[in-house]
Amino acid sequence: MKKVKKGSYGYVRYEKKKRFLMTLAMFILPIGLYVIGYITVKSRLNLFTVIAILGCLPACRSAVGLIMMLMQKPMPDERYQAVQNAAGNLTVGYELVITAYEHTSLVEAVVVCGNQVVCFTSDTKTDPAYLEKHIRQYLSSGGFPEMQVKVMKEFKPYLQRIALIAQNPEKYREGISFTPDERYPELSRDELIYHTLLGLAL
Repeated sequence: MKKVKKGSYGYVRYEKKKRFLMTLAMFILPIGLYVIGYITVKSRLNLFTVIAILGCLPACRSAVGLIMMLMQKPMPDERYQAVQNAAGNLTVGYELVITAYEHTSLVEAVVVCGNQVVCFTSDTKTDPAYLEKHIRQYLSSGGFPEMQVKVMKEFKPYLQRIALIAQNPEKYREGISFTPDERYPELSRDELIYHTLLGLAL
């Protein structure tokens, strides 16, 4: 199974498979220990049972993560292609599962340019205003307090918005000073903002 990095198209499908296999393996191990203990001692009252029970705790945690990922619908290929075409050379990411206290939202696409962060989600339960505030606060705590975050739920207007930015990206970067981060000197400001945003996603 080829690895798909967070923020890349196909990430949701990859994570579903990976988390399923990990969760399965994590449950097989304690169950196996329990069976070995029962066969060996002829009773479930043994040390293997205790270890098996403790081993189920991380397995259950893994199962929660799997369930959260199974609830997400992958971005359709035609939408991905449309965003790719509209975004041009802008910094763009896909399929970010953004965690928040009220709701976990799948941001199908996000474009970063200057102080603009423009997101698209088709999740009907997502409150755009709440998600905008959540992302803005996170980026502010990450060293980018001036960001303007827009979450859109209509795909055609979203494409129009990012295509407009892509036509003249320097207009949105004008007057913004930037000192490269010592930890990631190879990243541009847009890429660094995007890299920061990845920390908010599963």
